[in-house]
Amino acid sequence: MKDFPVFTTQYGVASLFLKEIPYKQTAYIRIRSSEQPEELLRECISFCRICGAERIYASGHEHLEQYPLHTVIYEMRGQTQADETMVENLWPVTEQTVGEWRQICNERMAAVDNAATQEARDEAQILRSGGAYFVHHSGELLGIGWIQDGELLAVASVKPGAGERVMHTLMSLNPDQQLRLEVVSTNSRAICLYERLGFIRTAEVVRWYLVK
Repeated sequence: MKDFPVFTTQYGVASLFLKEIPYKQTAYIRIRSSEQPEELLRECISFCRICGAERIYASGHEHLEQYPLHTVIYEMRGQTQADETMVENLWPVTEQTVGEWRQICNERMAAVDNAATQEARDEAQILRSGGAYFVHHSGELLGIGWIQDGELLAVASVKPGAGERVMHTLMSLNPDQQLRLEVVSTNSRAICLYERLGFIRTAEVVRWYLVK
């Protein structure tokens, strides 16, 4: 479904993110500018509902603080210090395997709040980045990851308890360098893992409020 980076009404300007409606019946509203935010929000919500959204989240204006806070997206940064005893085998994603990688990513991230669904049209970008991998141990799949330009874009384990090994393996790609990632506040297990690996919260990226 098409997003609307610029959604203009007489009450102001917002961005509507509708990509997740077919997959999670979820839409996101980012208020850009408005002197009448409640009226703008009402129109945005109405449009999202028409498009099929059952849950709608919004950000970008202090007016939204009257609504329940759903999640906070944190930026975390850390120095990559991979433990060589936990580094496994990396298999780069190829044209033949990108579909499998995308399917695993979507399955593992389905329950994570605010996680984006990777669509077939995203496969070209994943391949161009050259930073998407499968992580294996003796031919057994442990997880997947995606790193580009010092940013961890995606990471997921498929075996219980394998998350730390997957992270050490990915960090070995850029030894002793700063790595940035974003994590949602409700993903407490991931936050604990990142903190154990030396990452710290450096910024609050966005707050999403449940508005419908």
